[in-house]
Amino acid sequence: MLIRYIYTALLAVASPFLMWGLYRHRTGKPSVGKRWKEHFGITPKLDCSHGPIWIHAVSVGETLAVTPLIKKLKAQYPHLRIVITTTTATGAEQAEKLAEIAEHRYMPFDFPFAVSGFINAIKPSQLLIMETELWPNTLHTVAKAGIPITVINARLSERSCQRYAKVQPVFDMLAKNLTQVLCQYPDDAERFIRLGVAKEKVFVTGSIKFDIEISPEVKEEGQALRNQLGNHRPVWIAASTHSGEDEQILSAHQEVLKDHPNALLILVPRHPERFNDVFNLSKQKFNTVRRTEQNHRWLDADSQVYLGDTMGEMLVLIEAADICFMGGSLLGDKVGGHNMLEPAALGKPVLTGPSYYNFSEIVQLMLSNNAIIITPSAKAISTSVVTLVNNRSQLIRQGSLSYQCILKSKGAIKNTIEAFIPYYKSEITFSTQEDK
Repeated sequence: MLIRYIYTALLAVASPFLMWGLYRHRTGKPSVGKRWKEHFGITPKLDCSHGPIWIHAVSVGETLAVTPLIKKLKAQYPHLRIVITTTTATGAEQAEKLAEIAEHRYMPFDFPFAVSGFINAIKPSQLLIMETELWPNTLHTVAKAGIPITVINARLSERSCQRYAKVQPVFDMLAKNLTQVLCQYPDDAERFIRLGVAKEKVFVTGSIKFDIEISPEVKEEGQALRNQLGNHRPVWIAASTHSGEDEQILSAHQEVLKDHPNALLILVPRHPERFNDVFNLSKQKFNTVRRTEQNHRWLDADSQVYLGDTMGEMLVLIEAADICFMGGSLLGDKVGGHNMLEPAALGKPVLTGPSYYNFSEIVQLMLSNNAIIITPSAKAISTSVVTLVNNRSQLIRQGSLSYQCILKSKGAIKNTIEAFIPYYKSEITFSTQEDK
């Protein structure tokens, strides 16, 4: 208890700086606006006679990843109410796309009064936490209210495990409030158990990211965009790039252009506040077009870089490309990679840099199936792109291998729902009968 009090005091001191980072205006980033009160637990009440499922997904990536689960859950139990919380405004923007099946609220800050205010307004029957977003006061307050807490799609890298071990009392404080932990892989489960989570609380259900479903609309939009970009030219995409990577990607593209002068790079920075900077960087050496400024009927044949400066269109942009390099993987230990399953689900050859520790199990699985190519440098990226472009049959085969890897690993959503549904199945049945 003393540890939690000390943590709360430190959080109170740090909170003004955290809020400034969350609320300050940045070009291209949506604003929290008048909904800022929700972060303090002052949230609109939910008109619901039975407690909804509360699913927390921090930002855009987690929201996208949990979307197939929400859709499946709602399809199986249409009368069940779902509330999804995000911390960031960009996550909120993505969550609003699920408005027909799930209501969005901002996640309360990790102060007991804020979390209590949220619970009193929403009265959730269960909390599902996407991946490993564990906050001491949130877990304590929710558990004290008698609400089961399940961590879904849980992952714990060896690095994170070792860090938690250095502050074991803090992790013990977190773990005691968890009802169950549904892990992506056996290695994740072993690490949670090693840190002291009771073995009977830990299960392996698989990664729900493998259950990604691509809508026909996404494919149609992607193909329409490809028609605009040019069907008779090589197109490759560098997705979710970070500061320090764009220069390397542009250098690689410069090499690609030597072999294929009509090649086009779709460059998509990870964070919207970097759109302008990356555009200015690119146009120094390349004929660069922004998606938000493109005339959607044509594109200059001499265009060399297409900047993806919109949010929520990553799948469309990847579908329009022949090859995908996944960013966040060229910066040493800083980021640890991003989700390479999206291009795989679209049947694209997948490239990644050498730093992918956040997705090490996925990469190892894909490597064992020859479904991904590791490119440690700009030179390696350009060589791989040119090799695939020069050999169409190899490009198609590489894309097929990545897609087959996805198919073989599906089923995590079904396993996850089966694991947490018993905690409120009786409530669902009762709600359904009453509504009838």
